Amino acid sequence: MNASPKDPTPSGAETGAGKTWPHERSELRRALLARRREWSASAEAPLATDRLGEQLLQLLHQLEPLSLGLYWPLEGEFNAAAWAAAHKLSAQMQLALPFARKAGDRGPASMEFRRWDGREPTLKDECGIPSCAGPVLVPEVLLVPCLGYTREAFRMGYGGGYFDRWIEAHPGVTTIGLAWACCEAAFEVLPHDQAMTVVLTEREVIAP
Repeated sequence: MNASPKDPTPSGAETGAGKTWPHERSELRRALLARRREWSASAEAPLATDRLGEQLLQLLHQLEPLSLGLYWPLEGEFNAAAWAAAHKLSAQMQLALPFARKAGDRGPASMEFRRWDGREPTLKDECGIPSCAGPVLVPEVLLVPCLGYTREAFRMGYGGGYFDRWIEAHPGVTTIGLAWACCEAAFEVLPHDQAMTVVLTEREVIAP
């Protein structure tokens, strides 16, 4: 695709995997969730998880961050928290988990990262996702789950905008989108969408 990252992609465009996706975002999210669910049950998924973890470790060795932002995985996502624990990263750098707040009397929806000691979380954020009660920490490198992604390193999330808003407010942070190759998708990039520094899949590193 030769269009600039902010150019809209025509409806029905195919990705490199030859998959045609819906153009409307809510339909695209449903299609991506269904595709990921189907793929996660395949024999390919465990090997892909290992490959993605190996590539991520190599990339972090190159970046040498002092702190790393993680996420607690939803169904079908790469389990970054378990991966970090398995590699004992808490002994090498400071780790952090997001804590999301829904919109309300205190203001718009927001998210912050809190230092995590690697233990099983004992609380949940306002979206019901496991988190922690450590001090606020702005990580040097942030791992970002991608439901879908483009060749220009834009991601499709779940529609809440938590990561996009946080990334926009912290432009100096290196962002690594974690995705499965089967979920590369063509979609229109909206003004609030934030490009990843790189997108990492089990097959490649996409660095526009």
